[in-house]
Amino acid sequence: MNESADAVADGQVIEKLGSAVDRIRGQLAQVIVGQDEVVDQLLISLFSRAHCLLEGVPGLAKTLLISTLARTMNLSFSRIQFTPDLMPADITGTDIIEENRSTGQREMRFLEGPLFSNVILADEINRTPPKTQAALLEAMQERQVTVGRVRHQLSDPFFVLATQNPIEQEGTYPLPEAQQDRFMFKVLVSYPSFAEEFEVARRTTTAITDTVSAVISPEEIMTLQRLVREVPVSDHVIRYTLSLVRQTRVGEPGIPEFVADQLAWGAGPRAVQFLIVGAKARALMERRTHATVDDIQALAKPVLRHRIVVNFAAESDGVSSDDVIDRLIQSTPAREDELANDARFKAIFAS
Repeated sequence: MNESADAVADGQVIEKLGSAVDRIRGQLAQVIVGQDEVVDQLLISLFSRAHCLLEGVPGLAKTLLISTLARTMNLSFSRIQFTPDLMPADITGTDIIEENRSTGQREMRFLEGPLFSNVILADEINRTPPKTQAALLEAMQERQVTVGRVRHQLSDPFFVLATQNPIEQEGTYPLPEAQQDRFMFKVLVSYPSFAEEFEVARRTTTAITDTVSAVISPEEIMTLQRLVREVPVSDHVIRYTLSLVRQTRVGEPGIPEFVADQLAWGAGPRAVQFLIVGAKARALMERRTHATVDDIQALAKPVLRHRIVVNFAAESDGVSSDDVIDRLIQSTPAREDELANDARFKAIFAS
């Protein structure tokens, strides 16, 4: 067993990292009221070394949550307001001609753009043209930007949080499904409860301001990201994950009838990868040394909702992707023996 795997099995290391997550949640709670599930999904995504797409109406503290999260981790933060006239160079940076004072000669120098931070808030990503969207998505995938013929490495850790407004679609350039697939999670930020909104109103209408302290370092974050990959997952959990995802693929063997009736397109292999890695991160955050089927079920909606497409008939009946995911979870046996002996899943395993 290598050193990282030993660390996963070490109860002291697990407790230390779990304690760090608790401290992050505690610091966020000083500023953010509620949204516990959103916070946990952001942390899972971060520790999985992935990115998030957030969708919610204006005024739900998405920007405040992200900037506060960066402060609790001592990470640099950049907010980019995406607009129709935003160009790729505005976010990646550009080469400029500058005079060298010591030699008197003019030289090319790269001026870094806002992407050169640890945490990037891509605000209203669907308001900018595809060319600029593509520049951001290239940085997310490769963790580098290319200007001219020179490649520039981005900061590590590097975490992109993109937001979309679900109610204003005028003058937008919606992200194609293939580009949404680059995001690990699509997180839905909902309205607060009455008690939470009461507390928000009480806090934000006084002169008192809450301070947030950094409780974890970038180095510790990268250590946790490495440890996540070493968390063990049983073959049964992998088979369960594959069964869940493969059932979304219309035309494949063993899919339920309601999937064929309601879906136009299913999730690809990246959904399986993100579900398993996310399950590992969730297990580690909860001080467990192995991932379970419960972890997969808990993360199924944020991982799959932007990777499956309901057809027109289902959409007209008010069926959402979350509704389909709920039915898939209910119809997929969680127990290993039941999954292995079900004729429908035997067809899926053999496909």
